[in-house]
Amino acid sequence: MIDVTEEALTIQQVAERTGVSAHTLRYYEKIGLLNPVGRHENGHRRYVEQDLDWIHFLKLLRRTGMSIQHMQQFIELARAGDHTIPDRVEVLTQHRRQLSHHIAELQEHMVYLDYKIGHYNDILDDTPPQPCE
Repeated sequence: MIDVTEEALTIQQVAERTGVSAHTLRYYEKIGLLNPVGRHENGHRRYVEQDLDWIHFLKLLRRTGMSIQHMQQFIELARAGDHTIPDRVEVLTQHRRQLSHHIAELQEHMVYLDYKIGHYNDILDDTPPQPCE
């Protein structure tokens, strides 16, 4: 059962608020990324603010490219207690390093795309206009 003193949201409300589908929310709970979600008397999931905080954090990790496996590793460490904080810092630091490397690669790709766009625009600028038929 849920704590009735705290506002509880349905899975659909959480999906709309977070942009994470109901299917993904159920999946995250099933694989342990989310703690078991509270249930209403009718058995329907009811999410509280702490659940939303975790969902936002998980969403951030996914959007930065962290694998589900590494997310599970981080969550296991978090559940184990404060003595795992150094390990959690290491997981996040390693992910940050990978993300920085990926950003650098994307910036290199952007430079090349800008070069090609400029090259083709130069060709277009030098091409005499075609007569309309």
